[in-house]
Amino acid sequence: MTTYAPASEEEATAIVAQAAGRSERLRLVGGNTKAAFGRPPQDEATLASTGLTGITLYEPAEMVVGARAGTPLAEVEALLAERGQMLPFEPMEHRPLLGSTGAPTFGAVAAINNSGPRRINAGAARDSLIGVRFVNGRGEAIKSGGRVMKNVTGLDLVKLMAGSWGTLGLLTEVTFKVLPVQERVVTLVLNGLDDAAAVEALSAALGSPFELTGAAHLPAGIGGAEARTLMRIEGFSKSVEYRLGELRRLLRRRGEASLIEGEDSAALWRAVRDAALLAEPREAAVWRISTVPGRGPEVTAAVARQRSARWFYDWGGGLIWLATDAGDDAGTVTIREAVRAAGGHATLVRAPETVRAAVPVFEPLPEPLMRLTTGIKAAHDPAGLFNPGRMYAGV
Repeated sequence: MTTYAPASEEEATAIVAQAAGRSERLRLVGGNTKAAFGRPPQDEATLASTGLTGITLYEPAEMVVGARAGTPLAEVEALLAERGQMLPFEPMEHRPLLGSTGAPTFGAVAAINNSGPRRINAGAARDSLIGVRFVNGRGEAIKSGGRVMKNVTGLDLVKLMAGSWGTLGLLTEVTFKVLPVQERVVTLVLNGLDDAAAVEALSAALGSPFELTGAAHLPAGIGGAEARTLMRIEGFSKSVEYRLGELRRLLRRRGEASLIEGEDSAALWRAVRDAALLAEPREAAVWRISTVPGRGPEVTAAVARQRSARWFYDWGGGLIWLATDAGDDAGTVTIREAVRAAGGHATLVRAPETVRAAVPVFEPLPEPLMRLTTGIKAAHDPAGLFNPGRMYAGV
């Protein structure tokens, strides 16, 4: 298969224009760390952003960073760390779960709207994304957004590109707002709670004024013999101490709380962020389920009545990572029925290619939304060049 790796946006526009002329379908990739995520490829050539590298903008005082799409994410994060800053939304590292190699790229963070545990506090990647450059399916270079957050009218292409999985265009440059690294990070842990009690405790903490930046529950057997309910607090040390004390008082009926700090705390949240707690066994299918936080235990209980499964909760119970036997359909019918009853959506993150070809990987859209999705795709990529069928069959 032919691989194109343009070294500039100008080269990228020429490649896409030529591909459009011969109706050559293109697989858009960065570091290719998420190749096993989504429906199987239906393309004829690969268009990689790996030649589009380099930091294009960094203004620490304005808390803005921009880089070409193929720039390794680690390079951007290292630059920010030198100045005591970070990406607010804690992007997931998919390699532990997918078993992939390569280096995640900065553009891919925007392309999949990559957001981790801190989303409950800082929002998703799209909420910090303020500028994009991309090449559409006509071979035209498009710029949207800039260096500052502002209200927009009309079509907000910045938000549209976030989470589009490369189906609307090749991102060539992205710009994000950043935040300062916090002085102190502490994780408060409650032990032994069942799922329902844990989610109630997390809801109480999240509803308090004490500003959690992480809220997860690991049932017994997930990363430890005993169930653990995790609440992360960040900020200036005096503020953290006060909020920890108040949270302990708020949750005193839930049991005695312990504290984790330093690398032990950071490693635990990385495992939650990356769903590494469900990485083994490798042959299991893994789902990412979003629902109303209070109904998370209801969803998992409905699935467990029908099939063997393991899971844990993030986002206060609103995000469920669930592993089950890949089998014939990876539990698609059971899981989607449970999610539909509670409200929400489910994405099949890991499964054999045969399963991903046979079942909807992303949440099926109602007919009006599918019609809108198809129309947006046609407007930006009229020849259907980019990642055909990656998200939805026939789109």
